[in-house]
Amino acid sequence: MTPFEFKHPVLFQHCDPAGMVFYPRYFEMISACVETWFEQVLEVPYNQLHLHHNLSVPTVSTQTKFRAPSHLGDLLTFELQVEKLGSTSLQLRISAQCEGQIRLTNETSLVLIEQINGRPTPWSKHPCFSDLTTRI
Repeated sequence: MTPFEFKHPVLFQHCDPAGMVFYPRYFEMISACVETWFEQVLEVPYNQLHLHHNLSVPTVSTQTKFRAPSHLGDLLTFELQVEKLGSTSLQLRISAQCEGQIRLTNETSLVLIEQINGRPTPWSKHPCFSDLTTRI
């Protein structure tokens, strides 16, 4: 699969007083990238996932390396690549760069859960993910 690209500007709201991205804001940007990927690639927007299918995809693990600072006014390009699809989980590799310089690398694992019981559930059990392997 070709990596999914998501562009995100660094806004004032993302920065500390020095004008650099405050590291927790990167996790918001990563989440926006994943949510947009679900909508554009998997064709399952979060509002449908959560409100109509009663499913969620919480993060169960994440590891990030901050390689270089990002600053107010930068335009970050996030690249999302599926590393592994499990029966109930999904491992993603995400990076962010600006003008060819890598700003961060991230590995995130998500798990599909049923909201009613909070338990993991197989992707294959749900019609909205019936052709998941062909979309990733």
